[in-house]
Amino acid sequence: MKESHQMQQLLRVGVTVAFITLAFLGTTVIRIPIPASGGYFNLGDTFVMAAALLYGPLVGGVVGLVGPALADAIGFPQFILATGVVKGFEGLLIGLVGGRQTAIPRVLLALTLGITVLVGGYYIFEATIYPWMARSIPFFGVTDRAAALAEIVPNLLQGVLSAVIAFGIWKVLARRQA
Repeated sequence: MKESHQMQQLLRVGVTVAFITLAFLGTTVIRIPIPASGGYFNLGDTFVMAAALLYGPLVGGVVGLVGPALADAIGFPQFILATGVVKGFEGLLIGLVGGRQTAIPRVLLALTLGITVLVGGYYIFEATIYPWMARSIPFFGVTDRAAALAEIVPNLLQGVLSAVIAFGIWKVLARRQA
């Protein structure tokens, strides 16, 4: 019994690390710059969302917190804080609402909430938190309200596209886990 529990824990760690790696790669391999804010469009959210749906809030939150934030360390360190908080919360919330679910409406609700967190979270960071922090720490003076507004559509597109792909991954892999 003890060995079985240890194997499950080891498997969970391995799955989490695999999804962190996929989120990191999804964030770094396809980077389309958004000139207004200095940020970029990517598909790393796909793997945050899929991990949360398949393995729940803890895995989803850790994948969101670590994978995309590590990707920001390569060329976009000013966004590490926003990315870690926003995508960590995105994965946590999707996992809480739709993790390990079989009901499609519940999964779609979870993904919709995740997209809302992505778009709203970055807007809050870029329109208010970063400008406020920049008063004391110039490093965070990378964006303002106008730039945050300009990023809403690309972030929405990123969230929707990632959710569609994550939904497909969930459909295939959830069936195999059942």
